[in-house]
Amino acid sequence: MVKSIQEVMPHIAFGGDYNPEQWSEEVWLQDAKLMREAGVNLVSVAIFSWSVIEREEGKFDFTWLDKVLEILHKHGISVALATASASPPAWLSKKYPEVLAVKENGVCYQVGSRQHYSPNSKRFLEAVSTLVTEIATRYKNHPAVKLWHINNEYGCHLAECYSQESLDTFRSWLKTKYQTIERLNQKWGTAFWSQRYNEWDEIQFPANLPTFYNPSQMLDYKRFMNDSILKLYLLEKDILREITPDIPVFTNFMYEFKPLNYFEWAKELDLVTWDSYPDPREGIPYSHAMHHDLMRSLKGGSPFYLMEQVTSHVNWRDINLTKKPGEMRLWSYSTIARGGDGVMYFQWRQGRAGAEKFHGAMVPHSNDPNSRAYKEVKQLGNELKKLDKIVGAKTNAKAAIIFDWENWWAVELEGKPHNKLSYLDQVYQYYEVFYKQNIAVDFVRPDSSLEKYDMVVAPMLYMLNESASSHLKNYTAGGGTLIVSFFSGIADEQDHIHLGGYPAPLRKLLGLTVEEFAPMAENETNEIVANGQRMKVDLWADIITLEGAKAIAHFTQNWYKGRPAVTSHRYGKGCALYIGTNPSANYLMELFSGLFHQLDITAPLQTPQKVEVAERVNDNGHFLFILNHNEDPVTITLDQEKVYENCLNNKEVRKEIILEGRDVAILSY
Repeated sequence: MVKSIQEVMPHIAFGGDYNPEQWSEEVWLQDAKLMREAGVNLVSVAIFSWSVIEREEGKFDFTWLDKVLEILHKHGISVALATASASPPAWLSKKYPEVLAVKENGVCYQVGSRQHYSPNSKRFLEAVSTLVTEIATRYKNHPAVKLWHINNEYGCHLAECYSQESLDTFRSWLKTKYQTIERLNQKWGTAFWSQRYNEWDEIQFPANLPTFYNPSQMLDYKRFMNDSILKLYLLEKDILREITPDIPVFTNFMYEFKPLNYFEWAKELDLVTWDSYPDPREGIPYSHAMHHDLMRSLKGGSPFYLMEQVTSHVNWRDINLTKKPGEMRLWSYSTIARGGDGVMYFQWRQGRAGAEKFHGAMVPHSNDPNSRAYKEVKQLGNELKKLDKIVGAKTNAKAAIIFDWENWWAVELEGKPHNKLSYLDQVYQYYEVFYKQNIAVDFVRPDSSLEKYDMVVAPMLYMLNESASSHLKNYTAGGGTLIVSFFSGIADEQDHIHLGGYPAPLRKLLGLTVEEFAPMAENETNEIVANGQRMKVDLWADIITLEGAKAIAHFTQNWYKGRPAVTSHRYGKGCALYIGTNPSANYLMELFSGLFHQLDITAPLQTPQKVEVAERVNDNGHFLFILNHNEDPVTITLDQEKVYENCLNNKEVRKEIILEGRDVAILSY
């Protein structure tokens, strides 16, 4: 049976991607010494090592990797051993060109970068199987190997393939899903534009079309590619499970990554990990805090690892700003505050050659242990040694935001009333209210269990099936408070419109109908009035007719002046609010503040602006994280009745705490 993450790594994981194949053995010994001094306890090894492990087909060389693992083990450093499949070697594509993925225009990708493979190439699957079997068999009993790191950032650069082999697989996937061609025609709505199919081999990719594609077909293609890439991951996972049934496995997810349905993927991971690279130009990286919360939520609140971040600067933006002193530490603690049990980096040693040679690292080009980057790494790594008692602690949230990948795909397909709608922008604006008020929030699927939450927000839930709508009704009727935004409940899972008045599945729940949509031009705004206050809105207006709901805000301009903009409706023991426009941040803050007060949803502490507070709980106690994102010191008033211990310096804290600019406190009680 697979071991728990806490069993194999009972500490906060700290380290990064390690690429020893780029350096000499002399450097390996120096690396291990510096790692130990910096408090490193975990590194990922061999992520991009296929070409140096299998130099020719069937000829494997593990000599260098044997030495590396032995050195790391002697220095007390655990290894997440990668399966090396992230970038196929040149010999494979030369000998078997069918492994190469194909662009939408029919042109093959070439060797010379990474991720140029087709997930539907049978020959590629065979090569991966051979590689992973060899690695797992050789290192199945190695004491340094604590985790398996499968591939790397699936779909990052190539999430679609248009090869003939992929087309054949797509047709088989459709046949399995729909069984008969008539059922497919029905589900795709092919009566439109004479798109009806008689045979499976008449179906092509939704690509290279003279005008609009069929949205039902496009959704299925996105589902198919998600399944194809997941199948590739599962191929490796199954091999590893058979050979090393007790070692946990993972792959690393990414920020704002649309092509893969991470809720589905997370079911197949023993540990959720992801890669986060906030742009210092953003200021406080609340969007990355949101993704920490999302990653924590993927497996029902289980802790995650931040598998990649950077100490200083990346190399792939137009301008690669460097993190200020203290920011790397501060943002790392934000990770832990929001459920992270691991803080890792790309990469350990800054590369000398290749496309990422200017990407920051734990050890910079200078190789100077007195460099700012390494000194900050060393400070953080040794601080984290004090936090073993936090490992496994959970976040208790009383509010949730519904997040659905397939809805994300559907709402941003072409042919909508407003083709500049951004699903993530809508999610962000609601999340920001929780973040700024330090209210813990989980992310859930539309069909998730909601009973534990006092408040659930559904931003732009355009695609909604009958089962999920019934779920939302039951939640509200049972006493929950549901907030639904505009353009929700419009279409089913095939992107076919729910007839009977928008939003038909939610019409009785919300107590209203939307007669029509009134999208706004790019620079157009309107105003709503609520409680005597006027506030700006933009992007969208729903023309609402009340059917039992009460208007709590009205539009003040345009031909729909005086019509409801925001409504409230009692439903069973609960309440459903509808926001039929894109409101200002001020309005959302005011509306939600009232709801928080009404529902007794409170922050752990009241703080000045730009101070982030989060709490984690386990059998060892409550852990209160206070992060000062200000440049200047702040004074935080604490619960006057509690006695706290600062986990970072073991000092007792009462009444209040003063935090310097960009500083952190972790208080236990």
